[in-house]
Amino acid sequence: MTQISLTFPDGAKRQVPSGTTGLDVAKSISPSLAKRTVAMSLDGKLADLAAPIKSDAAIKFLTRDDPGALELIRHDAAHVMAEAVQALYPGTQVTIGPVIDNGFYYDFARDEPFTPDDLPKIEAKMREIIARDSPFTCEVMARDKAKALFKEKGEIFKLELIDAIPEGEELKIYSQREWLDLCRGPHMTSTGKVGKGFKLLKIAGAYWRGDSTKPMLQRIYGTAWASEEDLAAYLHQLEEAEKRDHRRLGREMDLFHFQEEAPGAVFWHPKGWALFTALIGYMRRRQNEWGYVEVNSPDMMERSLWEQSGHWEKFGDLMYVTETPDERVYACKPMNCPGHVQIFKHGLKSYRDLPLRVAEFGKVHRYEPSGALHGLLRVRHFTQDDAHIFCTEDQITEECVKLNEQLLAIYRDFGFEDVRIKFADRPDKRVGSDAVWDKAEAALKRAVEAAGLDYEFNPGEGAFYGPKLEYVLRDAIGRDWQLGTIQVDFNLPGRLGAFYIAPDGEKTVPVMIHRAMFGSLERFTGILVEHYAGHLPLWLAPVQAVVATIVSDADAYAGEVLETLQKAGLRAEADLRNEKINYKVREHSLAKVPVLLVVGKREAEENTVSVRRLGSQKQEVMKLDAAIKMLAGEAVPPDQRHATEIRAA
Repeated sequence: MTQISLTFPDGAKRQVPSGTTGLDVAKSISPSLAKRTVAMSLDGKLADLAAPIKSDAAIKFLTRDDPGALELIRHDAAHVMAEAVQALYPGTQVTIGPVIDNGFYYDFARDEPFTPDDLPKIEAKMREIIARDSPFTCEVMARDKAKALFKEKGEIFKLELIDAIPEGEELKIYSQREWLDLCRGPHMTSTGKVGKGFKLLKIAGAYWRGDSTKPMLQRIYGTAWASEEDLAAYLHQLEEAEKRDHRRLGREMDLFHFQEEAPGAVFWHPKGWALFTALIGYMRRRQNEWGYVEVNSPDMMERSLWEQSGHWEKFGDLMYVTETPDERVYACKPMNCPGHVQIFKHGLKSYRDLPLRVAEFGKVHRYEPSGALHGLLRVRHFTQDDAHIFCTEDQITEECVKLNEQLLAIYRDFGFEDVRIKFADRPDKRVGSDAVWDKAEAALKRAVEAAGLDYEFNPGEGAFYGPKLEYVLRDAIGRDWQLGTIQVDFNLPGRLGAFYIAPDGEKTVPVMIHRAMFGSLERFTGILVEHYAGHLPLWLAPVQAVVATIVSDADAYAGEVLETLQKAGLRAEADLRNEKINYKVREHSLAKVPVLLVVGKREAEENTVSVRRLGSQKQEVMKLDAAIKMLAGEAVPPDQRHATEIRAA
């Protein structure tokens, strides 16, 4: 019998017959290990513990508490939920049920709609199935047999899924006692391993396979964790997230709205636009400081350019396209990169002109399914703080090190100290040869190492034209947001005919470093509002101060205070309405105005103001000039404050 070699995490090796299961190996080491183990990893890929091992591999056993097992807990919970639904509601068809961030869902076809009252019943049935502790078993089934099985059960959606599986690929059926489903796997050893740390969250509609021309299904979302304590912590985070929802805060703060006539596009109100332009002003000053030139490229360009760049093949189904009377086909830009290459190409460039740093606050357009739209966080039309650095290969490391320093400095200015970096390499669908990708990935890795960065590996998630670094920020309630990116591109400039004259006089294709720091400004605005729960730092607040009168006798003085605030550069308003001051305080607190300057007859006589901060019950009476000086100092953007401090030093 053929022997294979297994390598354990400690470096030890063991020879076993080909076809030995992971469970056999675990039992041979220790019965207690076999009892604790729920799955295994072979060469970094999760597998059923009962799966036969057919070739040499690095093997690792996973217990239920291993972080790598969390995905399996959620996958198994989805199967348990599907069984519970079909047990409670006969005739319901199950379709697909993947693991997602923090949980899972399953899509069901059922004539009668689920209601929130159904969720506790399904949870109770799930607990019964988990307590039953039925083993998960896997059978590789012939295609015809599987289709006959699901046809007999009336599972028409499964027949379509089977037809979509390529010929020659194994077709697996996973069972948990009598209940079964088509599934790639893997699973843990039994339903009991799901544990008690799960909860069903909500019901939503979803088109079959995301296609609006196909049947509408009912989706049940759930979450699952390794322990009840972890579940409780996550549910608390959800409660906090609901309080911080930027869509609700956007209404209360009067920042923006959406409407059906322009799905996925933002209608910015004056206060929201003040915040948005404050972000652009900050980034513009930073980019000027770092040697960028700002440009603007067309929103719409001919299809041929997008075909040449490779975007048409990659993004064609997400692009907004129009045909003019002269039969020319144009597309709204989904990215700014090709336009920047055209600007680079205009006029002969020498190696002495490099690096050339080109920036644009460019509006891009991408079709997102209506079900995926989510306030500012997922839109169809958004503004990128996009930039591209055209450089030589020798300049890649220095430019990427600078970019990393700049990104981290910017995130600190906005209150994000916890930042992680992921390295994403070549995706399956890409342009360029493997040799070019080898060179690009090696160059970006050298830059990462030169910057002394710790990073995680995110395989296959690079852009279609080059590898990238992804910057992931953790917000005030522990959620992760992927924002900035750095991408090294050896492909696009050459595809679009860009070159510079090298020292030897030869035409040479430049390297193009793609860079975004906020990413989508719309999305970053939504993240900021949620991170701060609407309590934005004074320098960012759309309305930084409101002068509120106690009595109408103070109206004239309030006007003087407002004028002084505005002359000092503060975004301020006055509230002279004939309302009680407590009513005004509540209203402006709901709108998240950072500072209220309350004035009455006494303040007018003494040239003072009562300063009241958002979230505080205390008031501080101050001389007007002292209050103005204090607030003007606090309202200085951090980049300008840094510059002042440097000059003073």
